[in-house]
Amino acid sequence: MNILRRIAKYFRPDDKFPPEFELWNEVVQNRSNIAIHKDNERREYVQACLDQLKDAAIEVESLRSEYNVITSLLKDMEEIEAMPPESMTALVEAATRLNEAKIARAKQEQTTAAMNEATYRRIDALSEEVEAGLAKMKEAEEHRGKINQDMKYLNGEKEAYTFRRVELQRLGDDLRTVMVICLTAVGVLVVLLLFMQFFFEMNTRVGYLLTAAIASFAITGIFIKYNNSRRELKRVEVSINKLILLHNSVKIRYINNTNLLEYMQIKYGVRDNSELQTLYQQYLTEKNRRAEYKLMEGKLDAAEMDLVKILRYFKLFDPIIWIHQTEAILDKREMVEVRHKLIIRRQSLRKRIDYNHEVVAKRATEEVKELVNEYPQYATEIMTMVREYEQKYC
Repeated sequence: MNILRRIAKYFRPDDKFPPEFELWNEVVQNRSNIAIHKDNERREYVQACLDQLKDAAIEVESLRSEYNVITSLLKDMEEIEAMPPESMTALVEAATRLNEAKIARAKQEQTTAAMNEATYRRIDALSEEVEAGLAKMKEAEEHRGKINQDMKYLNGEKEAYTFRRVELQRLGDDLRTVMVICLTAVGVLVVLLLFMQFFFEMNTRVGYLLTAAIASFAITGIFIKYNNSRRELKRVEVSINKLILLHNSVKIRYINNTNLLEYMQIKYGVRDNSELQTLYQQYLTEKNRRAEYKLMEGKLDAAEMDLVKILRYFKLFDPIIWIHQTEAILDKREMVEVRHKLIIRRQSLRKRIDYNHEVVAKRATEEVKELVNEYPQYATEIMTMVREYEQKYC
């Protein structure tokens, strides 16, 4: 959707975010320490919101393709279940022949099989994606380590700056107290000198000069120290705000990374990249061994062709995949299990899409809207940044 139209849509006063989004607070837009009226801080904050929109859009776009594939596979299952009786009978017969050929081949390979039949079929159904999945999972696991390092670094920096801010605030309070003590001491000395001058008729000129000199040096030093602490406090607060923005970005990366790893684990049925690598190597070994028997598998090939031919007649999205899922055609319970796994995969993708679209993108867009509403004097500038961003990325 066009970003400008999206922002304009949120200008409706009754348009509120749904309360059921539990991940809402995962991304914090904090303007408490930002000087909105300062050009550089305002533009940096708006740019951070727009960058969140860009990252969310890229992530959603990368997920939609596989989401659509899984949706098409679920529709294929509906097409199969809605077949006319005569077509279903032919399909069951072809699946039975194919299943029997697979069982015969499995018996030949039973003693030397590198992996069990169920695992082989599962990996074989995903074989074209495993290599990409290995690279993707390895990259995600390595990225997880980098994200954890970034989170640890940012947390340490934030704690350090927060501690320094408390120190500077205490220093300011202490300096104000010292200033009061100095002024009080000067007042006491002046009163004492006056008393000595008028009641004892003493020459207190030197005392006045010393008091004035000491007071001027002390007060000047305290004043300089106080101003330096206030300037440093401002710099520390600006740094804390920048760390919050960076922390939000890293947090989004962490959630997307976690969701990606969870999806890969669900998809391939493994715990990590190492397990998938081992499983894939076993699969390749088994595949090479089975290739030696391929010339003797005419009946298997014929059964596969018959099955695919029937499925192609009904214009399924991917009839080939059913070669690896004949049990689902023959057993409704297996069909339910296959559908359940696809739904779980799609839900995982949907969760990732919804998070980026409904949480990250919406929150960033709402933040831009709130800035425009709360600071109308900067509305033109903010909308210009939005249009420039849109021309570059949309």
